[in-house]
Amino acid sequence: MTGTPADTERPRRPADPELLRRLLRAKDRIDAASHEDWPVRRLAAVSHVSTAHFARAFRDAFGLPPHRYLLTRRIERATALLRDSDLPIIDIAFGTGWKSLGTFGRTFRDVTGESPGEWRTREQAMPRAPAPVPGCYLSAARRPGLTTAVSEKRRRDAASTLDVPNAEEQA
Repeated sequence: MTGTPADTERPRRPADPELLRRLLRAKDRIDAASHEDWPVRRLAAVSHVSTAHFARAFRDAFGLPPHRYLLTRRIERATALLRDSDLPIIDIAFGTGWKSLGTFGRTFRDVTGESPGEWRTREQAMPRAPAPVPGCYLSAARRPGLTTAVSEKRRRDAASTLDVPNAEEQA
């Protein structure tokens, strides 16, 4: 089955309401404990389906693979902590589920375009007035858009830097 990129990014609801209920249970577990390890095998067990079926059905239902959804939630939580607390960045990294500061920093930069320290400095310097908008809507609006895998984004960035001729080649 072929389709346009828009077709593959748009969530498709599973026909089985029972399956959707199980998928929502797994998604709720990720939301409640995004700092924990959530391999597909563990999420599939929560949903009582096979790992392959779970991965396909989750992507179809929510528009993102389970791991990318987990990364989105972790980055979302980290940005809130960076903005609203003075915790050291390493504590935020480990507290949001990252196993190393380097992986956290690299992934954070890939998603937001800034290092955690730069992001914190910029966000804390901005004046903030209380918003009349409910917090859940603000969280959704600030959620990072991971429409492509971080590794794919890195490959594209590396390829684009290789294609740019330098001054010596142009002369």
